[in-house]
Amino acid sequence: MLEYKTARELYETAYAGNPLELDQLEYVEVEGWVRTNRNNGSIGFLEVNDGSYFRNIQVVYHNDLSNAEEIGRILTGTSVAVTGKFVPTPENKQPFELEATEVKVIGACESSYPLQKKRHGFEFLREIPHLRPRTNTFLAVFRLRSALSMAIHEFFQDQGFVYVHTPIITSNDGEGAGDMFKATIRDDDKYEKDFFGKEAFLTVSGQLHVEAFCMAFRDVYTFGPTFRAENSNTTSHAAEFWMIEPEIAFADLGDAMDLEEDLLKYCIDYVLENCPEEMNFFNTFVDKGLLERLDKIRHSEFKRMTYTEAIDLLLKAPVRFENKVSWGVDLNSEHERYLCEQVVNGPLFLTDYPKDIKAFYMRLNDDGKTVAAADLLVPHVGELIGGSQREERLDLLEKRMDELGMNKENYSWYLDLRRYGGCPHAGFGVGFERLIMYLSGMQNIRDVLPYPRTPRNLVF
Repeated sequence: MLEYKTARELYETAYAGNPLELDQLEYVEVEGWVRTNRNNGSIGFLEVNDGSYFRNIQVVYHNDLSNAEEIGRILTGTSVAVTGKFVPTPENKQPFELEATEVKVIGACESSYPLQKKRHGFEFLREIPHLRPRTNTFLAVFRLRSALSMAIHEFFQDQGFVYVHTPIITSNDGEGAGDMFKATIRDDDKYEKDFFGKEAFLTVSGQLHVEAFCMAFRDVYTFGPTFRAENSNTTSHAAEFWMIEPEIAFADLGDAMDLEEDLLKYCIDYVLENCPEEMNFFNTFVDKGLLERLDKIRHSEFKRMTYTEAIDLLLKAPVRFENKVSWGVDLNSEHERYLCEQVVNGPLFLTDYPKDIKAFYMRLNDDGKTVAAADLLVPHVGELIGGSQREERLDLLEKRMDELGMNKENYSWYLDLRRYGGCPHAGFGVGFERLIMYLSGMQNIRDVLPYPRTPRNLVF
């Protein structure tokens, strides 16, 4: 009996080792793309990947097949349909192979195909983002990205959160830091005649807009693309990236930190369970300490320390930092990593930052100098998540906006959330690509985005 099967189905059957299923699964048909083709004269081997599973299917073809000569000339990248006998090989690394009875070429691949070699540098592959998903590294990266997206939604949906699609085009700067892309159809500054009748930008954050829904649904989140026009060519910055931003009502900073810890541990558990082959690949070829590090995070108690306590420890540290430390400065990655790797030896929430280095919407503490903000620091990376309790007191929020010279008219709708039945609430933001980098060990944000957009780089 001939059945069409995906690689995932074949591997699941082979690993399960159920004799009844194996007996019933005799001849199968698979479709996919050739990764390698080698022939020793009497027998040949095709490695075929159909996209459903990280590992390839090994196809054995004998030279007595009617089109054996044609099969021997198949180039890497060619799409094929293979009919063959399913042969369990539990004693080998490959738990099964297909003995081909027929191999059909569906789409030939020209010899100019740039992925003929087995190994290519990431920089070269960034120039062909439409082809790089066919390599092992990026097959793993983008499978992980897909699974992690599902993990985010399942985590929040299981807890009753409402998913809100916040706007991409906005008139507000959520961070108050500038560096926004303008959305205009004009080549002058007469925005009153523009499409929207006012100046418009691509969003840097969905937080302010999702806060409005928090005041109706209580627990909400947004997960979508955001944009920054920051002219930065570092390995952690991109002009287009995705953000996860939950907001919880009747909650304080401690509640937000609890949620962050639960989310991170859930995501680690999820990808280890749903992407085992990909995670083993990352651990073997990208970051050899990855799985050990993630396992430690899963079983760690997340410590908490105030910014002021951290500054005191850094000033006394027997280490010469490249960047000087003093109260009031924003910490660098070297400081953050020292705190979580050398001081607490694990994940760390750093809380109560000086108000002057944080956003206007963060709740002012009783000391008048700090705000109820927290950054989650993790070993090997530093800051991974940033959050805060929001300022729900109208008078203090307006005062802070005045101090910063903000135009309160532009934010009148945001102030309405305090005028009309406001309540204590908190939330945080997770850079989705930064999370992928942390879970995969990949070192450049360009290598976890399907089509990276960075300064002077728009391949197509």
